[in-house]
Amino acid sequence: MDVYSASVKFLDKNHISLPKLGRLRVSGSHRRIIDNKDDIRIGTVTISKDTADRYFVSMQLGSDTPFVKKLAKTNSQVGVDLNTENFLTDSFGKVVANPRSSRTIKGKIAKAQKVLSRRQRRAKKEKRSLRDSKNYQKQRVLVAKLHDRVRNQRNNFLNHVTTALINNHDLVVVENLRSKNMLKNHALAMSISDVGWRSFLQKLDYKANLYNRTVISVNPKNTTQTCYACGFIMGTDGTDKLTLKDREWTCPNCHEHHIRDWNAAKNILAKGLDKLEKPKNLAKAK
Repeated sequence: MDVYSASVKFLDKNHISLPKLGRLRVSGSHRRIIDNKDDIRIGTVTISKDTADRYFVSMQLGSDTPFVKKLAKTNSQVGVDLNTENFLTDSFGKVVANPRSSRTIKGKIAKAQKVLSRRQRRAKKEKRSLRDSKNYQKQRVLVAKLHDRVRNQRNNFLNHVTTALINNHDLVVVENLRSKNMLKNHALAMSISDVGWRSFLQKLDYKANLYNRTVISVNPKNTTQTCYACGFIMGTDGTDKLTLKDREWTCPNCHEHHIRDWNAAKNILAKGLDKLEKPKNLAKAK
């Protein structure tokens, strides 16, 4: 193991030497990098502190060999339908459950924030600085840790899901969702913010670029309302549009029975494949 810079050096897997701070105990993902490579050079080092009073060391690393191994081709393509009932359903019919990260400790957070507000009011009433109020600071850290737990659970879940999609498929097709607009629907706002769609799509794009996979976003219009088998669109020819309560439905045109989200995922994949084919067809026409 030889991971160092002029002023920063890993002493072993659990300790690092930093200028002015000396020898510090560390934990985190650095072990995985150190175990796999012998030619890492440390560039810029940044030390930060979060709201839960924890310190982090971020490093810019250099190496003569790639940090990421290339993934083998899978010859697999998948469409992904994101929803609030389940987190996602893919075009193979696989369903990933919604972990509902924030709702699991919603009560604890609300209770802790009430205590924090009460201590803030008391400090102001006694004309004490919040910085000097020990009880307030203890409660502030507690609230920050609860929020951090939710954030970590969500990130861990999203990383597992996105990594699985990238590892198992050459092409992933997703909906181009405008979560900001959807958050205006107060009935769905909490569910949408809890699942972390935006973060999911960002992670998926990042990993696709990293591992040379393809991610395509398509217009979600009518992906739910369209029958994958015959192309009939619900809400036309005197039929009613599907609502959020309609989890399964039968096409009035071809009588194919659909699971709502699975059907949508198939339509999303079809749109993605069509989007890939269009540039090729235009090139041939020229």
